[in-house]
Amino acid sequence: MAGSVSKTILIGNLGKDPELKNNGNGKTFAVFSIATSESWKDDKGERKEVTDWHNITVFSEPLVRFAEHHLKKGMKVYIEGQNKTRKWEKDGHTFYSTDVVLRGFGSVLTSLEKLESSGARGPSDEGDYGTPRDRPASSGSAAGQSPSDDIPF
Repeated sequence: MAGSVSKTILIGNLGKDPELKNNGNGKTFAVFSIATSESWKDDKGERKEVTDWHNITVFSEPLVRFAEHHLKKGMKVYIEGQNKTRKWEKDGHTFYSTDVVLRGFGSVLTSLEKLESSGARGPSDEGDYGTPRDRPASSGSAAGQSPSDDIPF
């Protein structure tokens, strides 16, 4: 269907360190899960909380490197990706799993924690995959550049 969008935005905590896998074609990808929680007070004024777990699969090479070197269990992260549902058969039963997939343009993976100062760099320092808010604003007048000089096409 033309004109459709699948965009998922999550802020949550990693349930375990990212795991690197190989797709069989020499490409490495990262998988991990993050927890998001919702809390409220019930009719008796008692605090209730429910936690949802989200499977994350990262195919973008710069984001895989960032996950490998900078993300650890328990860290809070901001993610923008796309929902993808997988379907498979096993022992006569049909199974489904929905993952948030980060693949190329439009995908974002950012730590919301302070990165260690041992030479670790955030996403905007290692490639073109940081969020625009991670980059300094351009006034368009620096070194005679116009705002259109920043457009990659």
